[in-house]
Parts: sequence; C-alpha cells; structure tokens
Amino acid sequence: MFLDDRKKALVRALIGGIIGVAAYLLLSFVAQPGALLGGSFELAFTFCFNSRVPEGLGAALGILLWFAFGAEVGLSTLPFAQDGPALVKRSLLHFLVMAATVSAWTLLNFGLLELSFFLVLLALVYVLIWLGRWVGWYAEAAAIRNKLGLAPGPSLLKWRETLPYLPFALGLCVALPLALGLFDAADVPVLRGLLFPWLLLPVGCFCSALSLGRRKGICPLYPLACTLFTLAAVFLVYNQTAWPYCIVALACSLAGDLIGAAMRKMRN
Repeated sequence: MFLDDRKKALVRALIGGIIGVAAYLLLSFVAQPGALLGGSFELAFTFCFNSRVPEGLGAALGILLWFAFGAEVGLSTLPFAQDGPALVKRSLLHFLVMAATVSAWTLLNFGLLELSFFLVLLALVYVLIWLGRWVGWYAEAAAIRNKLGLAPGPSLLKWRETLPYLPFALGLCVALPLALGLFDAADVPVLRGLLFPWLLLPVGCFCSALSLGRRKGICPLYPLACTLFTLAAVFLVYNQTAWPYCIVALACSLAGDLIGAAMRKMRN
C-alpha cells in the first residue's frame, strides 16, 4: 500500500476510479458524438484510436485503465508517509505505477512512437505537483516557526517569502513549453500555441500566486518573476510575436496574488 491508513486509501482509490471512468465516458462521447445516445454499445465505450485488439476488448481495457489511473490519482490526494525516506520511496513507486498505466493506455490507443510524449507529460505534471506541495510544506513550516517566535520579519518586497515559489514558476513558464515543443507538430503547434498559453500558463500562474498571497500577502516579485520567465520562453520556444503571453502571465499571477492577499486579510 502507498499509505499507512488503508481504509482511507481504499476510499480515495474507489472515488478516484469512479471519476476516472466518468472521464473516460465523457471523452468517449466527445470523440464519438451521439454514440452514447444512439450507437452500438461497443462503439459507445470505445475511445481507442488505433487499438490492435477487438473493439469490445479495447473498450473493457479502456475502462479498466481509466479506473486504475483515477484510483492512482485518488491515492495521491493523501500523504504517502510521515518521514522523508519512506515518502521518497513511495512517491517513486506511485509514479512508476502511474507510468505503467499511462504506457498501457498509450500502447492500446496510439502506439510506441507516442509513448515518450505521454510519459514526459506525466513526469512534468508530477514534478509541478510535487513542487507545489513542497511550497505548501515550506509555508506550513514557516507558519509554525512564526507562531513560536522563531521566524524573522518580512523581507524587502517579501523576496524571501517569494523564493520557494520560484522553482514552480520556472518549471511552469520555461521548462513546460520547452518540453511541449519537443512533441508538438511543426505545422499546427496545438500544445505550444493553444494548450500552454491559454490554459496551463494562466491557470498555473493564478493558482500559485493565489497560494502565495493567501500565505504571505502581497508579494510583487512573484508576478514579475512569472512575467520574466515567460519572456525567456518567448525567446527560447516562440518568437517576438508571442510577447502577449507575458501579459497573460502578469495579469493572472497579479490577480491571484491580490485575491489571495485579500482572502488572507479577511481571514485575519
């Protein structure tokens, strides 16, 4: 087991598995509009783009794999362990199991050539989530030290408070578009041109800045860092026509920071 509390682990895994199957059915409906309403039973539950197995078996394997992936995501909502070595070992084991599930689904639906893309994408998301959690743990430790009277006063422009969030911003604004560029199509860059600048970037900047603002108040250096990191990505991944992405990063991170600071003030 990944967790010490097996009862909670089973409940979270079951809930996550059910959500995973629901997502599978939703994607099946999107991929084949009307299949769930008037098509055959097998077609309604397929969602196998290039499956090398019979349609019914592919549908059953698809449901099983999506249930397994949802269960694995559900387990990740609980802490794996209380001490450092066990946490690292169980996290690595959890990632390997998720990678095996994603690999099986990719081979079933696409093929060996697309496997590296999905594994790299999974690894990036995993690292970003881990960085986000590390920031949360760091903030909780700082709050404990503050209550004990051991924490120093606020730094200039709260640069010290912003520092733990910078690895996440760097991974989101620079490393993620670089990785997506390795797998994006040259003629229609959907991952770099649509998914990253209009979904991943604004959501990531807003949520991380919201977390920082709720814990530390207004930190003006974080929106500036997100903007500068995005500007670096413009030159490394895009070209000068992509400079509006910097405005997206600035606006979303600034909005998240201000809203988080307002929530902090109301709570206090």
